[in-house]
Amino acid sequence: MRRLIPAKKRIDVTPGESVRIIRELQGLSQTQLSALCGIPQTTISSIENGRVNLGVERAKTLGTALRCHPAVLVFPGWQIKSVA
Repeated sequence: MRRLIPAKKRIDVTPGESVRIIRELQGLSQTQLSALCGIPQTTISSIENGRVNLGVERAKTLGTALRCHPAVLVFPGWQIKSVA
């Protein structure tokens, strides 16, 4: 059986920064993301800039639009400690 190697934390990012990174990797503007998920563009901008908390419900909505699990957005800097 193949053993999985846990991911290592490389940089600290906020939930808002993770939204921006994933949105930009998919080539979406804030306006396009807003049209996909129904969250106003101004709210998306506020989330990305840390002025508004992401929240679980918004994470679910954005996760669906960005085709990623909401936990990727809510907990961007997680790290699993190795169990020896």
